[in-house]
Amino acid sequence: MSFIVLIDILGVVAFSISGVLTSMRKKMDLFGIFIIAFVTSVGGGTLRDVLLDVPVAWLTNMTYVYTIAITSTVAILFRSKLAYLRKSLFLFDTIGIGLYTVVGIEKAIEAGLHPVICVFFGTMSACFGGVIRDILCNEIPVIFRKEIYATACIIGGLAYFLSLKVKVPEDFVFVIAAVVVISIRLLAVIFKISLPSIYQKENTV
Repeated sequence: MSFIVLIDILGVVAFSISGVLTSMRKKMDLFGIFIIAFVTSVGGGTLRDVLLDVPVAWLTNMTYVYTIAITSTVAILFRSKLAYLRKSLFLFDTIGIGLYTVVGIEKAIEAGLHPVICVFFGTMSACFGGVIRDILCNEIPVIFRKEIYATACIIGGLAYFLSLKVKVPEDFVFVIAAVVVISIRLLAVIFKISLPSIYQKENTV
């Protein structure tokens, strides 16, 4: 198993747990839980692979399907151990976007695309599974709110190419980019940093 495939699988695990936690918060049945876990895990990657005109990863490698099924089952069985669901959801979602940003960038590089487009693919891979999850759960996707989410992925993508520019070993480039995404997302939430809003607060009488 290549290093990038390993990162991809770890991203699937993180997003599967994120999907399970979100669907359980919405009181879905078992079928709904597995569906949300599935689309959260592979939604962004599926869109990425379709646009890149390459085989969709989970259709050609059953490891992804097995990983989603096993991870979701374990998360359901040990849901009582995942105390503070909102914190757990945030943590696994953050880990997921960090890992998937790297995977998306790497696959776009393999397709010979421009670095700017590679960053776009990394951001899309990381964010669009969550977009589908939130839409199905009747929530406004995080990426469309003022939270630092896609921005973290973009900065992580820039860190990826900057690391390549200064000749950092490739395996470390993956780690650096993922850590940058995760760190920015965590710091933004901890210190309540958000993008500026164009909406004025309404005056109340």
